Amino acid sequence: MKLLNRSALSVKPTQLFVDWINSLEPTVGDDDLTLEDVDRENTVYLIPEMDSPEALEGFVRERYLEILESELQAWEEDRRQWPETLDWALFQRFVHVEHSYLAVDLDDEAPLEVAEIDDDLLLEHEQD
Repeated sequence: MKLLNRSALSVKPTQLFVDWINSLEPTVGDDDLTLEDVDRENTVYLIPEMDSPEALEGFVRERYLEILESELQAWEEDRRQWPETLDWALFQRFVHVEHSYLAVDLDDEAPLEVAEIDDDLLLEHEQD
């Protein structure tokens, strides 16, 4: 077990986000995604250690657009299909953020690896 020098943000979709996803490809009844379906697709972002709620809020406000774009990109690559205005208000309506002060790696076998994220890497992961 290794304690990482990071905090973490778990980004969870709201029902409005799910409604947007469902609007991308019209489906009928049972084929629509539910909040429960999408909630299994949470993203965890490692962030610098935050020691106060004010520091956390400042950090999230600085990086909200990057996080929002990443979440939208995970569901739709064509930016023309995204909401017209990507702002703080949309971020607050589309996702719920939970903060964890500590990040612990429980994998004693494999060393941590660092890789830059690009679209090809995300698409490759989604196809697995």
